[in-house]
Order: sequence, then structure tokens, then C-alpha cells
Amino acid sequence: MTLGTAHAKARFMGSTSTFSHYRKKIAVANLFQKYGFPSSLINTFISRNPSLLHSPLPQLHQSLTTLFSLRIPQNDVVSLLTTHPFLIHHSFHQTLQSRLPHLQTRFPTLSHSTLVNLLLSSAKLHLDPLQLSPKLHALKTNFAFSDATVASVLEGFPDVVVTGENEIASVIDFLVGFGIPRGEIDQVVRSFPRVLALGVEHRLRPLFREIKELGFSNREMRGEISRDPRILGMELGEFTRCLRLLESLRCRETIKERVLGSGLMRACFEVKLRVDCLCGYGLTRRDALKIIWNEPRVICYEVADIERKVEFLVQRMKCGVECLAEVPKYLGVNFEKQIVSRYSVVECLRGKGAIGFEVGLKDLVMPSRLRFYNHYVKPYPECEKIYGRFSGCGVQVKTKHPAGLWKLFKPQKFTERDEDVKNVRSFMESLV
Repeated sequence: MTLGTAHAKARFMGSTSTFSHYRKKIAVANLFQKYGFPSSLINTFISRNPSLLHSPLPQLHQSLTTLFSLRIPQNDVVSLLTTHPFLIHHSFHQTLQSRLPHLQTRFPTLSHSTLVNLLLSSAKLHLDPLQLSPKLHALKTNFAFSDATVASVLEGFPDVVVTGENEIASVIDFLVGFGIPRGEIDQVVRSFPRVLALGVEHRLRPLFREIKELGFSNREMRGEISRDPRILGMELGEFTRCLRLLESLRCRETIKERVLGSGLMRACFEVKLRVDCLCGYGLTRRDALKIIWNEPRVICYEVADIERKVEFLVQRMKCGVECLAEVPKYLGVNFEKQIVSRYSVVECLRGKGAIGFEVGLKDLVMPSRLRFYNHYVKPYPECEKIYGRFSGCGVQVKTKHPAGLWKLFKPQKFTERDEDVKNVRSFMESLV
């Protein structure tokens, strides 16, 4: 065999290998797309898990079929596979098939998603799922947790399976000793399962001491814990920072009344929730607190509204979350009326080439509604329907008073008689 022939053969073998790898990737992608995986996630998922390309397609197909046979919603399965790709491995599939029927027999009331979470926890801890059955039984018998609470604990705090019973009992005894009725403990744990992971001496007792030193009574604390047990998850010192922020607010009295409408303690927790929300998008706690202090109306909006505004800022407007520190007013204005409508106008003008300069976040949010209309909308009639309020195109302007109201204030007209005319005439002649 000549050197050229050997080189050609090696090149042919390499191209064949590349082609087969490409075909396998397409086959795996088609399989995941068949089971509802979004096309935008498939390539990233496969590149992060190259072992999928070395797994036989029948095994992958069987694993996906088993997961979807558990009647778990499709979006939840996609989320589980994205965060825990080993769910589709053949070894986990064998564990699922061999252990799931036994767990379903012992705990018939637990949902399939809860059982899958239990299997996930056992896989992380390298334990046999059947060894966890006594732990689940203890949660139901020793602590009188309902099936719904056990399911919530397994989803929110799966490490409960390796937590000692003495640690769980100490948390429950502390809450009961503080004054929370024993019948409400089940609801508290169901709403905030991670309370079982908080140590009494290192977290709960110092937290209660901090809140009490700030001037709140035990009755207020019990009421807030029953209302939203997530308040127990506040870090030490966090409650004090939130309270100091509220005390130093400089805003209109109406806004302050809305912020403190449910009580000062609840307002502190609302600040904490919004700080956590902003930090989840990459802001530091210092910047998040500064934004809320500069724009207190953020506290009046629901967390879901804040998330929608930040996602619109990042995904649609292609701005960084750091812009919020410079323009905190963005989070304090109405989303549909003052953000979406204005940005739609700017997009329309930009597409027509009518704007020759960059419109930043500050230029979009800071002007008044009338000023923005006069500057961007009034010269361009095609944008009036997008903007709405001042356009008059398809917008019915409400009058100040109902139509025909003026008739009610019109003086009553009396008919003139001949005798009245004579009397007036004689009176006028007497004056001459």
C-alpha cells in the first residue's frame, strides 16, 4: 500500500467517523424533540452531556418513555432533565424500574413527582431508596405530618432523609414553645420545609431575639409566622437592615401608607423578598437595597411584576440589570402603560429609521407621559395607536360630565301672557 493510499484511507475513515457522529447527534436531537424538548435547548443539553451520544438510542428511548409514563407534566420533566441529566442514564432507569413499584406500594398517596425527588435524593446520597422508607414513616407517625406535608418536605428539603429526628424534634418543640399551636406546625412546615434545616441555637433563637429587640411583640411574630412561614428563613441582621431602610424612606405619604398598610413587620419581609428577587438576577444586596430606597414603589408591586419587568429589560431591551441602579424608577412605573408602550414606539421609529440617536433606559422612563408623546409620538401619526392615551386614534376620551347634563341646569322658561306684557309696558311708561 502506497503512502498516498494510506493517507486517503485514513482521511476516509475520519470523515466516516465524523459523519456517523453527526448522524447520532441528529438522531438524539430528534428523539428529545419528539418528547417535547424545546429546540433551543436541545443542542446545549447534548453538548453539556456528551455521554448521551455514546448511549444506545433504544436505552434513551426507554428511559424517556418511563419518565413520561409517571404522568409528570412535560415542562417539569424537561426541567428535571436539564438540572439532573443523570435521570436519563441507564443505571438510574434500572433503579427507577426496580424501586418505584415498592415505594408506590408503601406510600400510595405520594405523587409521582415526589417519588422521583425521593429517588433523586437517594442517588445524590448514594443510598438505596428502600432504606429511606423508615424515615418517611417517622415523619408521618412521630411528627404527625400529613401526606401533603411529607411531599412538600421531599420537594423543598430532600436532605430531610439524612437529618436526625432529634434535630427535627428540636425545631418543632421550639416553635410550639414560642406559642405556635401544635395544629399549625403541619401548615408551617408544608409552606416552608427548609425550617427543618434551621438550627435552633444558631438560627431560630437568635432571629427571634433580634426581632424582639427591634420592638416587635411575640403576638406580632406569631401572626406573621402563621401568615407566611418563610419569614423564618431570614438571615441574622437582615431584618434590622430592612427596618432601617423603611424608617429612612423619603417618599410621598400615600406611598408610605401603601408600604406599611399590612404592618411594619410585614413590610420588612416584603423588602426582603424584593431584595432576594433582584439579587437573583445578578445584583448585589447593596445595590438592591439602594434601588428600593430610591424607588419605594417597588415594595407596592408584586414580586411577579418585578420579575416581568427585569426579564423584559434583559431579554427584550437587551440591557444589563446594572442599569436599574442608575434608573430605579423603571421598577416603580406601570409595566404596560409606561414601559411596553414606550418601548414599542421607540422600536417602531427605529425600524423606520426615524431615530438617529440611541434611546437609553433613562430617556425611556424619566420623561412625563405628555412630554414623551410630544417628542416621539405626535410627529409620527403611525405611532399614535401604539401609544394610546393622547393620540385620539381609537381611544374614547371620557368627558368630565355626562352628555346632556347642562339641560338640568338651564333656567326654566315661562310662557308670556298678554296681561304680563301690559304690566311691564305700563311700568316702563311710568319711568319715562
